[in-house]
Amino acid sequence: MREGRVERLFRWLVLSLLALFVLVPLYVMVSSALKPLQDVQDDFTWIPTAPTFQAFVDMWSTVPLGRYLLNSIAVAGIAAVFSVAIAVFAAFAVSRYRFRGRGLFSVAVLSTQMFPGILFLLPLFLIYVNLSTTVGLELYQTRLGLIITYLTFSLPFSIWMLVGYFDSIPRGLDEAAQVDGAGPMRTLFKVILPTAVPGIVAVTVYAFMTAWGEVLFASIMTDEHSRTLAVGLQNYSTQFQVYWNQVMAASLVVSVPVVAGFLALQRYFVAGLTAGAVK
Repeated sequence: MREGRVERLFRWLVLSLLALFVLVPLYVMVSSALKPLQDVQDDFTWIPTAPTFQAFVDMWSTVPLGRYLLNSIAVAGIAAVFSVAIAVFAAFAVSRYRFRGRGLFSVAVLSTQMFPGILFLLPLFLIYVNLSTTVGLELYQTRLGLIITYLTFSLPFSIWMLVGYFDSIPRGLDEAAQVDGAGPMRTLFKVILPTAVPGIVAVTVYAFMTAWGEVLFASIMTDEHSRTLAVGLQNYSTQFQVYWNQVMAASLVVSVPVVAGFLALQRYFVAGLTAGAVK
């Protein structure tokens, strides 16, 4: 059935509005980063009258942006790696084996996503503080404590997502590997994981983004040395001044790792790699 002129016009209108909704704020961010502070605060113009890159230079000295960037990369990266590593084994067990409590485990994993994260703020705060005073394990206001916090957030969804992806992989691949003498771990690493690369990449991106942009726990669980970008960008606002041009410049710079990661991994999101794997 051919698409009518009205339907085509409506589709392009909706897509144009959505594009404007995304591109206009991005343009304001870029143009504000290229303006002096006075032009951003006092006389807003859509086109910079005197473009300058000074904000991109000053943003590194106004706040310790480099340290915040390294903290965010370390925390988000380590949390994502451990989340995926644990989720792979848990999802493989749930997907391929039948054991007592399997259904209860799956329900418990999924039910954790029904609660808002702020409910866990006070319990985690008390646990970290008590561990510091009783055992001497420093988790409060440290990167390790923040990594563990983000790991607890991303792990349940990562397990649930990988279980669904592993279930879509034909069990005939497992049986063929067993006929060749492969054990469970060899089957997982040599057969299941290579086939499940798109699902693993999707889970990795989800876990990384969960930690990268989180603000609430990072503002409570960190100090000046362990602060992440999501909280550190607030330091461009002082009691008497807000450096809006530097905020925009810093936002552009810190977006580069995320955008580059998506561009590099987007080809792995193509579904259907398992189609036709078993003839």
